[in-house]
Amino acid sequence: METLAKSMDTVSELYRLTEKFPTSERFNLINQINRAAVSIPSNIAEGAGRNSDKDFLRFLAIAHASMYEVETQLIISKNLGYISEMELNRMSDMLAERRKISYVFQQKLRSKF
Repeated sequence: METLAKSMDTVSELYRLTEKFPTSERFNLINQINRAAVSIPSNIAEGAGRNSDKDFLRFLAIAHASMYEVETQLIISKNLGYISEMELNRMSDMLAERRKISYVFQQKLRSKF
């Protein structure tokens, strides 16, 4: 499933990015970003394992929202000087692509109802 594979790639990218953050952020922003990032593929996988398209759709919506959460945290990180504008733009573009894939998939599921 393309959505799941790409979201796992995003997690890896975000982990690499947050490795550069100050250690003082280890239990704050780093933890928040990484947890929100991990929740994206986790919710997609859990939804796929459900026995109903409605459940799957609900979990995809949660994953979709987590992508916005991560992006907000990255903007905060940029404002605090932890990442550059270029890094923010690269990750924002990646998240936007993932959201589009997720949205299209959600629309396909909705059309079944």
